Amino acid sequence: MRDLRRQALESGKTVSKKAQSRMSSRTSSAANSRSNSTNPSRHGSDDEEGNMSDSTNWSINSIDDMILSSPDNPTDWKQDLADRMEEIIDRKRSSIQGREATLAAYTHILMSRYAFSEIEHKLSELYPALLKSIKAESSEKETCLALKAIALSLITAPSDAAYDAIFRALKHAYTDSEYHSVKAAAIHTLAAAAMYGGASDREIEEIMDDFLEVIESDGESVGAGDSGEVVAALCEEWGFLATSIDDVEDKTEAAMDAFVEQLDSSDTSVQVAAGENIALLYEKSYTEREADDAPATEEEDEEGYPIDQSYVKRYEVYRQKNQLEHTLSKLANESSKRIAKKDRKALHASFADILNTVEHPWRGPRYQNAIDQETGRRYGSRMTVRIHKTGSMKIDRWWKLHRLQALRRVLGGGFVVHYENNEVVFDSLPIMISTDR
Repeated sequence: MRDLRRQALESGKTVSKKAQSRMSSRTSSAANSRSNSTNPSRHGSDDEEGNMSDSTNWSINSIDDMILSSPDNPTDWKQDLADRMEEIIDRKRSSIQGREATLAAYTHILMSRYAFSEIEHKLSELYPALLKSIKAESSEKETCLALKAIALSLITAPSDAAYDAIFRALKHAYTDSEYHSVKAAAIHTLAAAAMYGGASDREIEEIMDDFLEVIESDGESVGAGDSGEVVAALCEEWGFLATSIDDVEDKTEAAMDAFVEQLDSSDTSVQVAAGENIALLYEKSYTEREADDAPATEEEDEEGYPIDQSYVKRYEVYRQKNQLEHTLSKLANESSKRIAKKDRKALHASFADILNTVEHPWRGPRYQNAIDQETGRRYGSRMTVRIHKTGSMKIDRWWKLHRLQALRRVLGGGFVVHYENNEVVFDSLPIMISTDR
């Protein structure tokens, strides 16, 4: 497989310098500041090739079914896309069902193809038309599809001005819509808009604060009391946005209180999303050792193997750590028959990783304690994403997992297509692919 970074740099994509600078700084801050993170549905090893399904269920299932069943002409997809854009823009005499079908086809093409050149010149007309569908809320399907269309458009062709133009409509959708699925879709789209639509760091932190307030109310403050779909979306996107913030120390105490409380949720997706944010916050409390730090000491773990001393603790994350570890251990060993077998399996896999990070914040997801006989050290994080059967991407930090999952929520099975061709996606998750031998 050829070098993806070289491919991205040679692609000649034209993102504004302001947007490039902002997104580049966020990417580097994620990698270099207090260890950041990423993860909603767990994928230890994943082969994306040819799979266009969006398994993250970020809206109602019928929305995904419509997207997947939309025809895609591989030989003339550009003309198909042009036709769908004209239909979206020209709403005269269109029916609800017709707009739903058009939006499903548009989103399917943007998921499966990288279409920057095809949509960039139409965005000034597309966004107002999509916002009309969101504000009118003529049907649940049309509104969810319009929201997903905005997220896909932003990831395909980022803008440093889009956020200001669409923020109010997206916030209104998640606070006032009558449908929980629309609220959840609007939350996901708002996070994408903040990251790829030109929001400032201050604006991103304000969104995180708003999301946390709703999480603390169990969704009640936006008319979604105890809606697992909405609260999970809020937790997931809070974590995604947190990967772009250098220092979250000031937000940690309130965030930890909220996420620890959500560990008692009856919804598995809420528990996992909250737990992964806890792992992210612990990871971010450690940063790489700097020149003015005390020199590293040779320490060993409980089994006598050397401890990674390249990271230094900067602050306390949670005062009741022992109680938290007890809660996480219970979830990692959950055996209640009232919980579906699939959900129990998800809890076990997720919370074993989360507990390991809380106990050892320098350890990432899927950390393996087994010893590599060649190095005499533990194998470490073993989570990988398969790429086209020929290579794999290593996800060894929680910030990487959060970003991977956020991108998959929008791009679904088209993640690899965009990772290989869309510089913005590559810059969001700048991980080199190792080639299988």
